[in-house]
Amino acid sequence: MGITTEDRLAIGELLAMHGHLCDSGELDRLSEVFTTDVTYDITDLGQEPLIGVEALAAAGRALGDLNPVGHHVTNIVVTEHDGQIHARSKGIGINADGTSASVTYEDTVIRADDGWRISYRKILARRAPLGG
Repeated sequence: MGITTEDRLAIGELLAMHGHLCDSGELDRLSEVFTTDVTYDITDLGQEPLIGVEALAAAGRALGDLNPVGHHVTNIVVTEHDGQIHARSKGIGINADGTSASVTYEDTVIRADDGWRISYRKILARRAPLGG
């Protein structure tokens, strides 16, 4: 398949858009980032995976004021393996009380008719330094 420079830029913007939409409360636009049948694996956070973009939006609405006020993504690495495109990135969440948390996003992205979309996302909490 081959990942072009344009693909890498588009995937980076896709990952960034997630934070912009969540932070502005535009959860009805999450289909611009995720496939409609996305698997959003949050088992490392002690919850069952969410299936589908509507489940993601509903979970965000249910969290209400417990949502971070800022979702920031950085350190994006895009790779191709066995014909699939993967993106690994770091997420930093800033809470209303000033506390923060760090996660690793492991995404599978696909090229849809309307651009790149995340079809699978696994969130891994960063709880200890040096991967411990």
